[in-house]
Amino acid sequence: MSHQVHIYTDGAAKGNPGPGGYGVVMELVGTAYKKEFYEGFRLTTNNRMELLAVIVGLEKLKNPNMKVLVVSDSKYVVDAVEKRWVFGWEKIGFKAKKNPDLWMRFLKIYRQHQVDFKWVKGHNNHPQNERCDQLAVMASQQNKLAVDSFYENEADKLL
Repeated sequence: MSHQVHIYTDGAAKGNPGPGGYGVVMELVGTAYKKEFYEGFRLTTNNRMELLAVIVGLEKLKNPNMKVLVVSDSKYVVDAVEKRWVFGWEKIGFKAKKNPDLWMRFLKIYRQHQVDFKWVKGHNNHPQNERCDQLAVMASQQNKLAVDSFYENEADKLL
């Protein structure tokens, strides 16, 4: 499949859970067009930010049925999709699975496009992955951080 868009993603959380953020770099294949997105949260996890980065990247696409390559250093995200675990989780209503809110949101946008995944080793001099890491860390260190409501509400139930 010839991809129209490459979406590079990364997530970070200091403390895990702790302050976190995601970073996304989107490139239109065959052009110099590039966009970056990031956001920080006051209490979240690394896996939530890794997954949210992919979701945000896909949600930023303006046209349906795009051919997309998502490049991530998250085995959690890449394996869940490539090994089709997430589809089994969906069949059981995500019972006893972490991040059901984000997985449901992911599946909704994922099904609107033709998406392939590629795993890359993190912190291995991959330029776009390094940039996403910088964006995610920077986002997590901002003065004003968003609230990851689902996570914070779930964490409250456990305390």
